[in-house]
Amino acid sequence: MPTVLIADDHPSFRASARAILEADGYDVVGEADDGRSALDGVGALRPDILLLDVQLPDMDGFTVCAEVCTGACRPAVVLVSSRDATDYGSLIEQSGARGFIAKAELTGRALADLVG
Repeated sequence: MPTVLIADDHPSFRASARAILEADGYDVVGEADDGRSALDGVGALRPDILLLDVQLPDMDGFTVCAEVCTGACRPAVVLVSSRDATDYGSLIEQSGARGFIAKAELTGRALADLVG
């Protein structure tokens, strides 16, 4: 069962994402409400997947992704946002993330399609 850390500053989205992913067979091992907590959670929890909001209060998801992709623990990073992927241009492709899912389109299948 793949493990997931959800990093998003909205508690309602974290709760919804947890419910959706757990129903689809993922083990949500933790939640983070900002970039620093996400980085700490990756180190402590060593998840297989980091579901990472692009817009966090202390740093953007692209910065967090860059740190995760060069760290000792390298989960598959999937970026999420309430905005459309086209709003970020080439930033998603250049980030090192496996891909992007709009929050309204999050499903276990969509996540599996990106992380294998």
